[in-house]
Order: sequence, then C-alpha cells, then structure tokens
Amino acid sequence: MTKRIFIWVGHPKSGAFCEALADKYQQVAEASGAQVRRMNLSAMTFDLNSDGYDTPLPPLEPDLKAWQEAVAWADHLLFVHPYWWGAMPTKAKAVFDRALTPGFGFKYHARGVKWDKLFKGKTADVIVTSDTPPWLDTLLYRKPARNVMKNQVLGFCGIKTKNNLQFGSVKTAGKAKIAKWMKRMEKIAVRAAVA
Repeated sequence: MTKRIFIWVGHPKSGAFCEALADKYQQVAEASGAQVRRMNLSAMTFDLNSDGYDTPLPPLEPDLKAWQEAVAWADHLLFVHPYWWGAMPTKAKAVFDRALTPGFGFKYHARGVKWDKLFKGKTADVIVTSDTPPWLDTLLYRKPARNVMKNQVLGFCGIKTKNNLQFGSVKTAGKAKIAKWMKRMEKIAVRAAVA
C-alpha cells in the first residue's frame, strides 16, 4: 500500500531552513514510493484571530480547508517549524487554533472532560529548528516545543509521534552539521515512506 504523507512547513518566511529540511524529506519520501502533499505556511493566507470554540466557528479560508483535507488524507505527517520564544511562530500556532477544531481531530464528550481521538492510526515526525542548542533547551526549559507538539497537539488527537527532533544551533551550524541533519532527514523519510 502506498503511504500518504502530508508535509507542513510552519515557518512564516519563504526560503527558510525549515523548507530545505522539508525538501530533502519530500525528495526521499517520493523516491521511496510515498505519495506526498505539501503546504508551506509562508504561502498560506488566513485570519490569525480565534475567539475560541464556545461560539459558532467562522468558515475556514481555502488554505485552512486545504490543510484540514491534507491532514485527514494522510497516513503520516511531517511538521517542520522554528522555535521562537519557547514555541512555534504565531502564524503557525494560528493554523492549529483555527483548523484543529472540535469535530476535526478530536471530539469532546457531551459530559465530563473526556474526548475521542479522531486521528488514531496516524503517525507523525516533528522537526523543530532553533538557535538554542537542543541540550540546553532540554536542560534549562525541558523542551517545551517538542513536548507541546507530541503531547498537547498530536497526542491529543491520537497521532503517534515517531520522531520528535530539534536541530540547533542553526545560526552556528557549519556545512558538516547541516549535512548531518540532511542525512537524518533522509533516514526518517525512508522509514516514513516504507513503514
């Protein structure tokens, strides 16, 4: 069975290093037989504001609908985003706030605090880029960006995270370090495509 993979680059700027990592993953996944869809946050247009989920939700813009369709279609997901002030950029977070809504990905029970995880069976890889070295982020801050994606976003919807990696420091990385990260992307893309 052909694996369906959705790649989402959550960097608001076109041409960022996150896109280069996603490019490598996409090339290898497709060469390994996977069917791939991709969206870059930098090309998406939508209202960043959210009033929560207590009132009727406004209709989603075409880019957010397309994002939902790609997530629902995929067997496996790749999310690549930078690490800014302990989290993903505002515009990336807004995609989750606006498009990952009750009834899509999860469904609360009518009573109590339980919910259904609507994306059970899906898997994901998460790549976070940072100027903070990962060891320092783990030691000082307990890796908040990686924890949020694995537990509060993907896990909340039933998606099992296969790889949850942080590449850094990007600003001090030389050619050898970048080549090592690209090789890592190749390996996880092959596993995603054939597993």
